[in-house]
Amino acid sequence: MSPRLTDLPLDPIETASRAELQALQLERLKWSLHHAYANSPVYRRKFDEAGVHPDQLRSLADLARFPFTSKQDLRDNYPFGMFAVPQDRVARIHASSGTTGKPTVVGYTLQDIDNWATVMARSIRASGARRGDKVHISYGYGLFTGGLGAHYGVEKAGLTAIPFGGGQTERQVQLIQDFKPEVIMVTPSYMLAIADEFERQGIDPASTSLRVGIFGAEPWTPEMRLAIEKRMGISAVDIYGLSEVMGPGVANECAETKDGPTIWEDHFYPEIIDPDTGAVLPDGEFGELVFTSLTKEAMPVVRYRTRDLTRLLPGTARAAFRRMEKVTGRTDDMMIVRGVNVFPSQIEELILRHAELAPHYQCVLAKEGHLDTLTVRVECAHGNETAATHGARVRLAHEIKSYIGVTAGIEVLPEGGIERSVGKAKRIVDQRPR
Repeated sequence: MSPRLTDLPLDPIETASRAELQALQLERLKWSLHHAYANSPVYRRKFDEAGVHPDQLRSLADLARFPFTSKQDLRDNYPFGMFAVPQDRVARIHASSGTTGKPTVVGYTLQDIDNWATVMARSIRASGARRGDKVHISYGYGLFTGGLGAHYGVEKAGLTAIPFGGGQTERQVQLIQDFKPEVIMVTPSYMLAIADEFERQGIDPASTSLRVGIFGAEPWTPEMRLAIEKRMGISAVDIYGLSEVMGPGVANECAETKDGPTIWEDHFYPEIIDPDTGAVLPDGEFGELVFTSLTKEAMPVVRYRTRDLTRLLPGTARAAFRRMEKVTGRTDDMMIVRGVNVFPSQIEELILRHAELAPHYQCVLAKEGHLDTLTVRVECAHGNETAATHGARVRLAHEIKSYIGVTAGIEVLPEGGIERSVGKAKRIVDQRPR
């Protein structure tokens, strides 16, 4: 393992052996299942219907006998039906954006918030933050977990938080210039929007004080990492999380290796399942990521189906903790075009091969008679005229057909032609009639 890139101390558990970590996991898993069964009517009913009881968990492998939790469970019990503590112990409530149906609501006790701050601080340290760093936070504050999750982690790590939030891109650029932060936490798509604004103002994005970028909230490819690192002159690492499990900080890449997010398994127990059958797959097999919380009080989750597609890998920078491969897509954002499964991340990977094209794109689904059609809208790169991208348009269409197996129309738009998002980028536009 390469030398530590930061002088901030590790948590003691980060240097534990695998056996020590698994012993802690089993102890905490027994507690979590009993807590859910005793205090959550939803889980008591789900366990009883499945014919299982927390006393039946004697090994980590026994978790496979327990039922899954889905986002639909949270929506069916909106707003507070999943909580497992009295309301007077709930210190904070977060919720998803609610773009599809009712929002998913999550609650936190004071201890939950402290645990969350701990794993976020650990994630920030793992990313390469150093003592005395200032952290510019461009995740949205409010019901979205990103901003406050990052904020508490920065303060827990003993660093300086700059709580900007999303939007006001021109002012973001001004304050990065004025305050000179060393670290930025933001979605990768909005980082590109900030880079665009630097260039619009005639400033080289790589000339700033920024040294580390911690990017999450949406899938992004290794090619996108290289593009951001080159353009911004920073080290880019991946942070992973989801509000239903805790928020950001469930897993984070380590700066020493940058080989996929390390899962903080002392708080979140991971499994990979076959998304069709629900069968648990061995480490190294590709499937859907499932999490069980080990320490959550207000809203424990048991075998929560994330819909994220990845695989579990052995630990490297933190030997006892398994890693997850970068998320390549989701079971619920997969496009099926004339029988072919297509993920936006596959399209993105091909776009980034072309210097004439910018990494701002959308996949537009429509109907032509009875058949689905896919059109990829992509911007030309900064300084390129649309006419000069004819060759890239032809090559991109050919590559999508060759590598993914689907025919796609390509529309190359001028710079700024794709609407910018201050949060998660909207990659799929479905214009098909319902």
